[in-house]
Amino acid sequence: MTDQHQADDGRLGLALVREMEQLTAWRTQDETLSNVQRNLDYRHYGQSLKMLAQQSLGDDDRALVIAAGPSVKRQNPAQMILGADFKGAVIATESAMLYCLRNGIIPDLVVTVDPHASRIVRWFGDPDLTDHHLRQDDYFSRQDMDEQFANQMRANEDVYKLVNQYGPRMKIALSTSASEKVVKRVIEAGMDIYWWNPMLDDPDQEQSISRKMMQLNGFPSMNAGGNVGTACWMMADAVLRKQDIGIVGMDFGYYAEVPYQQTQYYYELVDLVGEANLDSVFMKVFNPHLQQWFYTDPAYMWYRQSFLELVENTESQTFNCTEGGILFGDKVKFIKLVEFLHKTY
Repeated sequence: MTDQHQADDGRLGLALVREMEQLTAWRTQDETLSNVQRNLDYRHYGQSLKMLAQQSLGDDDRALVIAAGPSVKRQNPAQMILGADFKGAVIATESAMLYCLRNGIIPDLVVTVDPHASRIVRWFGDPDLTDHHLRQDDYFSRQDMDEQFANQMRANEDVYKLVNQYGPRMKIALSTSASEKVVKRVIEAGMDIYWWNPMLDDPDQEQSISRKMMQLNGFPSMNAGGNVGTACWMMADAVLRKQDIGIVGMDFGYYAEVPYQQTQYYYELVDLVGEANLDSVFMKVFNPHLQQWFYTDPAYMWYRQSFLELVENTESQTFNCTEGGILFGDKVKFIKLVEFLHKTY
């Protein structure tokens, strides 16, 4: 991101962005490797991601990625997508799956990558969820996300039923880093599984962890940019070879009026710098396309930078139709969703 789009505060946040790749690896590596090893027992339930590349998803050379950023709640793109009779492939993050299914959109492909032991299964419906679990973790209840999660037990019941109903009609790019609870839930729902390894480091290096994972399970490795939204984009670009890729719900930031307490990494940042110093880590970003300020944290800023680096090395065209957030750059066309759906760009 160029300095001209950022306010003066958030300097510590910028410094942390430069360390995020190593910090993320340190935070998730052990859990990821443990899951990769455990998932060897389940690999026969699916096939390699290489097989997905041989299939045709959607009826044209376009794909629409649906993520679950805060803009989805405000823009509510589902009816526009349905009304346009979109013929391309619809690729959804697991976190956007409930929104899609509730609104009559059945994704052609769902993607998941996060190794968290208990949270991610909630996007599929956790059969073991209790009020005790909810009291222990307010991750879902405090964030600026789908309002349906306000009643968490009801939302969990709903997504459980919907995934059971539509699971056999959906393919999933299931990362080997996924927790055992997620893997079992995906199998139970009858989803069509395509396995892949998340790229943790350079597989060309002799001591590469990514190379070791590939040798262990035989599945291809892919750079997911540290987050599931970028992983969806990579599926559209590198696996399905779509020419035009639209994105909704990929904010990589928060609306200016959203309290810090409702951000994803709030507790981690408080532990790091203290409540009184949060202004030093949250960075304000001006979106020139919307003439609007947003703010972000070091993790999301790193995701943004990683995404823009990946886009630089592709021949496809990327259109950010989120109509919010901070994802803009030279090779990302920032347009309205209606323009992408009706090919008026």
